[in-house]
Formats: sequence, C-alpha cells, structure tokens
Amino acid sequence: MSAISASEKVDGFTRKSMRKAQKLRKSQGSSQYRTQSAPVELSPLPQLKDAPSTEQQELFTQKLQQCCMLFDFFDSVTDLKSKEIKRATLNELVDYVSTNRGVLVESTYPEITNMITTNIFRTLPPSENPDFDPEEDEPTLEASWPHMQLVYEFLLRFLENPDFQPSIAKRYIDQKFVLQLLELFDSEDPRERDFLKTILHRIYGKFLGLRAFIRKQINNIFLRFIYESEHFNGVAELLEILGSIINGFALPLKAEHKQFLMKVLIPLHTAKALALFHAQLAYCVVQFLEKDPTLTEPVIRGLLKFWPKTCSQKEVMFLGEIEEILDVIEPTQFKKIQEPLFKQISKCVANPHFQVAERALYFWNNEYILSLIEENIDKVLPIMFGSLYRISKEHWNPTIVALVYNVLKTLMEINCTLFDELTSSYKADRQRWVFARLSPLDFLSFNETIHFNLNLKLNPFSCVSFKALHIFPLCVSGNKNEK
Repeated sequence: MSAISASEKVDGFTRKSMRKAQKLRKSQGSSQYRTQSAPVELSPLPQLKDAPSTEQQELFTQKLQQCCMLFDFFDSVTDLKSKEIKRATLNELVDYVSTNRGVLVESTYPEITNMITTNIFRTLPPSENPDFDPEEDEPTLEASWPHMQLVYEFLLRFLENPDFQPSIAKRYIDQKFVLQLLELFDSEDPRERDFLKTILHRIYGKFLGLRAFIRKQINNIFLRFIYESEHFNGVAELLEILGSIINGFALPLKAEHKQFLMKVLIPLHTAKALALFHAQLAYCVVQFLEKDPTLTEPVIRGLLKFWPKTCSQKEVMFLGEIEEILDVIEPTQFKKIQEPLFKQISKCVANPHFQVAERALYFWNNEYILSLIEENIDKVLPIMFGSLYRISKEHWNPTIVALVYNVLKTLMEINCTLFDELTSSYKADRQRWVFARLSPLDFLSFNETIHFNLNLKLNPFSCVSFKALHIFPLCVSGNKNEK
C-alpha cells in the first residue's frame, strides 16, 4: 500500500485529484483473459474465396474453431501477430456469412454458437469506480473490443442470413443463451449494449418459443433494479426493445401485459437515474395507452403517486411525459383524471423553480390539450385560477409572469363569465385573509386603497380591463410593495 504524504493528509482534494487521474488512466478494462497456460501462436489459414467449393465448408469450420482462441488485451505488446490473424479471420467470416448463400448447413450451427459463446459470454468485472455516475463519468470501455465487435457483427449477420433456420438454431440459442445475453446488458461499454439490443431484438422476432421467457427475464431485471440494486447499465436499451415489442402486442391486451405496465414500468419512474432512460420509458407507457386507452386513468394516477417531491429535474421529465400522454388521450378518459392531474399541474405552476413552472405553463401552447381544457373549463379553471393569479403577482422570474399572463388571458377568453366570478371570489377570500392580519395602522392604509380603486371603478382582472393588470395592483393584494 502506498504511503500518504503529509500534504495529502491535510488536503483532501489532492487525493481526490490523484484518484481521478488514476481513473482516467484506467479508461479501458477487460473481462477477457487468456485461458492457455502457454502462448499459442495462430497460423493464417487459406482464404475462403480462394478455396475450392468442396473444401469451403471444412475451411469455414476450421476458421470458426481458430477464432475460439482468446487473448489478453491488458497486455498490448504480446501476441500481436496472433491477434491480427484472429481479427482478419473474423472479418472474413463476417463477409462470408453476409454475401454467400448455402453456407449455413446444419453441421455449422454448433461450431458457430460455440465460437460466439466463447468470445462474448463472460462474467463482467465490477466497476472500477464504485461511485460511477453515468451522467458525469466516462464509461470503462472493453479492451478486447477489436475482436468482440467482429464477433457481435458475425452473430448479427448469422441471425439475418436468409438461410438461417430457427428450427435448427433453437437447440443452441436456448433459454441459457438468452439469459447469458441479458446479463451482458450490464456492460459499461455502450458499444456492446448497442449490439446486444439489436441482437436480442432479432432473437425475439425469430424464436417464438423464447418470447415469453425474454419478457419474463426483462421483467425480473427491472424488478431487481427498482427494489434491490438500483444499478443496471442496460435499462435504456432493454426499454427500447420493449417499445418495439409493445407495439406488436395483439388486442385485447393480456392481463400479464397490463400488470407489467402497472407493476414494473410505472415504479421504474422512482429510479434515481431516471434521466438515463426516461425517453424510452415514456415511449413504452404511451405505446400501452395507444393500445388500450382505458389504462390512461390508472397510469396517470400511478405517475401522480410517484411524483417527485425534491428533484426539479425529474419533475420536468414527469411533466414532459404527461404532455405526451395528453397528446393521445381520449376526451372521455381526460374527464376521469382532470381533477387530480390539474391539481398537480397547479402545484407545478406555483413551483419556485422556474424550469418546472415554465414546463407546466407550456401545456397551454399545445392545441389539443387546450381544446380539452376548453371542453372542461368549468372543472379546470377553478383548480388553476388561484395559483395562476397569485403567481402573476409574486413569482420572482419575469418570464414566468409573462407566461402566466398569457395563460390567464387565454382562460379568460374561453369563459369570461366564469373568469370574473372566480376573480371576485378570490378577491373576497383575500380580503377576509387581509382583514384577519391587519394592524390598526395597516387598516387605515388599506381603507384608503379601497376607496382609490372604487373611485376608479376598475377591476384589474376583469374581461373589460385585462390590460390594467399591468398598471394597478389589486386593492386586496396584501403586499404594500407591489408595483
């Protein structure tokens, strides 16, 4: 163990910067280690394109077996010749499977799957940085990627080959294979996860017997992520696959699919790392609602249940998802959720964090949402009015105040009579509140203000004189410093 200098003991930042530099030097890691006790040097085999057609199948098998040799990429100076031979051979195999017909005979399936499993299936090493933050830190890249990338490319071309026969391949691409493939989604290397996403999607499409198993295992990964580990690197990629799967669900939806939505996808919104996969998660939720609109009410109530209390960034994401849902909601479903939903939106509009308030106010820029509000103005306006009116006077951010004025003007134009009734009611409530808090001196000043406004015969928040809002404060605002 290295000794700690006196300066490091005093200055914690010194050690922190050293650890950071050490982490940068270790930007590459590998879970591949040489299994041979002594170095084995590969010899180049003849090119497949140059071999007689009668010998190509045997040569193809030999090359697959040759590519089962693993090398230690931590050591960048040993086995350079053999590493290059394997890389060139893998390139040749990818090209051979992509451009030739009739190469996938039954005898090659076990050789192909053996080469693939030998190269890609391994136990992933623990993260070199226990405090790894995917949003801030650089991921640890797979050092053996020069070979592994080509193996993934070969697997993809194998699955997409016109001669590929799932009836033969299912003996080798089975539940164990899929389980090991899913474990690799926890790789820190985004390049590997991107390949895995495409490959798993192809397997789901071609192997009907594995579909339920794949969905169940993804379900289990998410449940462990939510309730146990809160760590899994491939959540976004798995959700992207699920978005496509959900899109293909037959109607009516099965009970297991609805349960997955309510018991897995909605609780996923509680994750601390929501920002890393929220776009894919919201897409999955919206796909479900487009399939079955009756799920809208439980979904929105579920989101309201898990609404973030202390994280403004997550609130902005929730509001974005709510707008996506409202874009596809049916008017009958909107009526069922309008009251609890707009109570939450009212709180967001009143949020002192300007990004939260701004995102909530942008709902009024959406024509479809505005049409739904217009149809249900008698329910929505009473919920929103108090917050909007108060913020027009008190919010610290002038941009928010300007947006609120626009929203109030829009609501007033929709139903002028209701708007004036709510204005009068709000003023009366404020008067009672102010009278309860006034001292004798304040009361005299307050009384003079009342007479001033009565002499003007002006209601600054009426349909007739909306523009006066910018000039005259309400006599009952309770704030002597208002301009």
